[in-house]
Amino acid sequence: MKVPMLDLSEQYMTLRDEMLQVMDEVMKSSRFILGDNVKKLEADVAELSHVPYAVGVANGSDALHISLQACGVKTGDEVITTPFTFFATAGAIARCGAKPVFVDIDPVTFNIDPKLIEEKITPQTKAIIPVHLYGQMAEMDAIMEIAKKHNLYVVEDAAQAIGATYKGKTPGEYGDTATYSFFPTKNLGAYGDAGMIVSKHQTIADEMRVIRVHGAKRKYYHDILGYNSRLDELQAAILNVKLPHLSEWSELRRKHADRYSALLKEKLGTKVVTPIEESDRYHVFHQYTIRVERRNELQEFLKEQGVATMIYYPKPLHIQPVFAELGLKEGDFPISEQAAMEAISLPMFPELTEEQQDIVVEAIAKFYQ
Repeated sequence: MKVPMLDLSEQYMTLRDEMLQVMDEVMKSSRFILGDNVKKLEADVAELSHVPYAVGVANGSDALHISLQACGVKTGDEVITTPFTFFATAGAIARCGAKPVFVDIDPVTFNIDPKLIEEKITPQTKAIIPVHLYGQMAEMDAIMEIAKKHNLYVVEDAAQAIGATYKGKTPGEYGDTATYSFFPTKNLGAYGDAGMIVSKHQTIADEMRVIRVHGAKRKYYHDILGYNSRLDELQAAILNVKLPHLSEWSELRRKHADRYSALLKEKLGTKVVTPIEESDRYHVFHQYTIRVERRNELQEFLKEQGVATMIYYPKPLHIQPVFAELGLKEGDFPISEQAAMEAISLPMFPELTEEQQDIVVEAIAKFYQ
């Protein structure tokens, strides 16, 4: 049996009739941009996030960019974030004309280490982007304390963490905004690109709504430089079908994660470092990521055994060619660099079976034996 990294087909089949119905309704309505489905999704995601405002956008990358622009980040500013994340986090900073300033990660959670943030703050620092990586929120109390002390905006990159909590609060309850991605592989995934921004601030939410439609408060009258980043009505309809299932899917992911950890510890002991859910957090396990020695060899072996895996992320952002002008080098962020050599994500999706998990763990054990 081959074990895929993710299998979206089974999920679709369980929802197929409802999906076809809502897609047909959108087609019949001929309303494809910013219609009632978008409004419903915005209201429901705002409620899920315990904040009053949500703004649907084209994708998670735009969600970050629009958030920063609405917070006033511009050329000459600096924004602090982590180098161990998807490119979009730092890419959004650069697209605003600002400078990404990197801070190393906590070796246990893979999230930004708050103890290292303050030393990177300068008079040019405008904001912090903590990334809630793999589905576990960063240490937001400490981050917010630093932000308040230095009068900085906080944009939470929650692309992988919808439904997660830190001390009972969701992304968006802490920062000025939080951004979600609904890329098809996410815990709540569309059938194409889609994203959302949530906020507790009306002024920021109003600004983001203007930015997403070319900077126009009313059509053809442009007050600011925005761009086209609207959530598609068809994608919103699909997400409206999926959203009521999110809590159940999150619980299944957590159940799979617990079982993976128990099996790996039983079969391999200390040869594998399994993920840890901090006691004050609710981890939604967008990825189940372990740390191992000889990671690349293991990945190749698992591929031969029919087990799919992914590496998130093989090269930290500070040593990516696109950011060469920052003058950073290998060795500057050793914990991120070590994680990039050791981290590997195993198959994880709600419909994952125990038989599939057994195959994955047995293959890993076989490699290290």
